[in-house]
Amino acid sequence: MVSGEQVIKLLRKLGYEIIRQKGSHVRLRKITEAGEHNITVPKHPEMAKGTLNDILSKVSIWNNISKEKLIEMLGKI
Repeated sequence: MVSGEQVIKLLRKLGYEIIRQKGSHVRLRKITEAGEHNITVPKHPEMAKGTLNDILSKVSIWNNISKEKLIEMLGKI
């Protein structure tokens, strides 16, 4: 089980900054070599598997880090 808070901590470690929050959804931004990446993370106690997979896939592409590495980093939070 992974919470939205854990995913936000991971993204902040990767250099993302929180730009706003509306209800339980947090918007983060990072300037990467590929451009500006914005991503929304639901700050729920348990994130849906599909949502987590989608977030990790996008972060993997934008940051040129394998999904496996992201999962490993997430496990340490």
